[in-house]
Amino acid sequence: MPLIRLTEPQSMSELAMITSLLEGSGIAYIVQNEHMSSLYPGLPILTSHVMVDECNQVHAKVLLSRLRLEVRDVSSQP
Repeated sequence: MPLIRLTEPQSMSELAMITSLLEGSGIAYIVQNEHMSSLYPGLPILTSHVMVDECNQVHAKVLLSRLRLEVRDVSSQP
């Protein structure tokens, strides 16, 4: 299955909450630019991206909505 962008956390604490929730729910994920975004905060090109399998997208979005986090739609971005 192809990986898709689920969300772009705005801080390291938001990233920690998201990854903890995904791990606890058994959803595999990858974080792109995890460490680069902490080195240069505020640069949009270096923001972290949480990626999940396409088949897990709906379940992951529901979980994040329960945390009342805004899931940013980045599917139209390259």
